[in-house]
Amino acid sequence: MRIFHRTRHRPSATWRQTTDRAFTLIGDGRYEDAGALLVMAADLEPWLSDSWFNLALLHKFRRDWEQARAAGLRAVALLDREHGAADWWNLGITATALQDWPLAHRAWQAYGLKLPGRAGAPTDGPVSLDLGTTPVRLSPEGESEVVWGRRLDPARIEVLSIPLPSSGRRWGEVVLHDGAPHGERVADGAAYPVFDEIELWAPSPVPTYVVLLHAATAGDRDALERLVADAGYAAEDWTSSVRLLCRACSESRMPADDGRTAHHDPHDDGDAAHPGHLSHLSQGAGGLAWLAERECGIAAPAALVRTLLDRWVAANPGGRAYRDLEEVC
Repeated sequence: MRIFHRTRHRPSATWRQTTDRAFTLIGDGRYEDAGALLVMAADLEPWLSDSWFNLALLHKFRRDWEQARAAGLRAVALLDREHGAADWWNLGITATALQDWPLAHRAWQAYGLKLPGRAGAPTDGPVSLDLGTTPVRLSPEGESEVVWGRRLDPARIEVLSIPLPSSGRRWGEVVLHDGAPHGERVADGAAYPVFDEIELWAPSPVPTYVVLLHAATAGDRDALERLVADAGYAAEDWTSSVRLLCRACSESRMPADDGRTAHHDPHDDGDAAHPGHLSHLSQGAGGLAWLAERECGIAAPAALVRTLLDRWVAANPGGRAYRDLEEVC
């Protein structure tokens, strides 16, 4: 649908007041009440793309993807510019959630992204882009956790870290994420935006185990991570990599946690010589003594995980051991 000979006008004061009230209700989690107001706003200004964009946003918050697609299509039909409109980005997320790949291709291209492939090529498969790695905040409305992942396209991230069981997520899962970043992580001098998960897009069949290791040296710990990675799975030293942050810090610009350096939380009441309970310290932190007892997460099939651990111990039985192996997610 395309509207011709349409003159742009400012929305009425009633439309603005109704919309403002609706977004206040959305902030309070009152989606049903907000929806009634946004429908009223769309009745007041049906030729305004913002009316339908706002409804599409609401349906996205509610994970009502069919309604989000319907409202999003009406919003883009009323746009008065070709590229860069947030309406197209929001529609791209919606199309990805529904696996409506022709619409996803159309949305990202209309936004202004260059997609691989030649003009006229089939668009009935997933969008595939090499967008590198980035942090993603899992379960942002619960016990949120920021992990690293690989961006498959503008709306999907494959989880590369091993999440804590409290997030309910696994290594290798693909999550749908929002377009507006909340915070940054700085690694090797480069800033990476932190995106919020919207929902699980593709589950992983690989379970998560937690195990207590005795690793005499950092090299022993590294040997386990390499052994599991060589088998096609993942191990992560949670003793080094897990860092507790308040919400304000998590959503701000923070140094990335590489598990090998010292970090000092802005709210920590300690200092370099006497760290407080929010400081995150590891073996690379100013000559601190290595702690042989490590809590480790392992993502591997049940039939393989104990075999890998036994193989790791056998390579250096005097400096390596494990106990309390448990599946947690």
